[in-house]
Amino acid sequence: MQYFRKMCGCGCNPCTISLTETLWSFLGALLGMGAVGYVQYVMLAGTDGVLLIGSFGASAVLLFGVPNAPLSQPRNLVGGHVLSALVGVFFAAHVPLPWLAAALAVATAIAVMHLTATLHPPGGATALIAVIGSGDIHALGYAYALMPALSGALILLVAALLVNNIPATRRYPQYWN
Repeated sequence: MQYFRKMCGCGCNPCTISLTETLWSFLGALLGMGAVGYVQYVMLAGTDGVLLIGSFGASAVLLFGVPNAPLSQPRNLVGGHVLSALVGVFFAAHVPLPWLAAALAVATAIAVMHLTATLHPPGGATALIAVIGSGDIHALGYAYALMPALSGALILLVAALLVNNIPATRRYPQYWN
């Protein structure tokens, strides 16, 4: 019975954010995702380059919505995406059952991020995308870790550094290592 009581929760939602913070989050996400999208659709137009992946949307939530959170810091952002991409590609290439490859990729990515102190929840999606992504994603092989995982994460990082340090109420990053 105690087990089920845990599922009831034990408090109130602490997520009340000021309008000013909301606007900075909006601006940061707009500029960060806009930069990634610009590179994808303008600078890489006519190439096989893939840069815009769904997990970057979740990274934008962390980087601009909760920039002080441990999981939003540069080491977590970059390391989480790159390591998870490598894990995802490995399982996509070596496990013939897509459902099992997907489960192994996400579970292993979490373990690897924990072991390397780079836990970044969108990294799980980056690993999953390597398994369930399009033929264009699969064709990248291990280059997926460089483009889009590393390149896109670095673009978002630059945007986070620039935007999150404009208001006096924000400071990013909290730490680099």
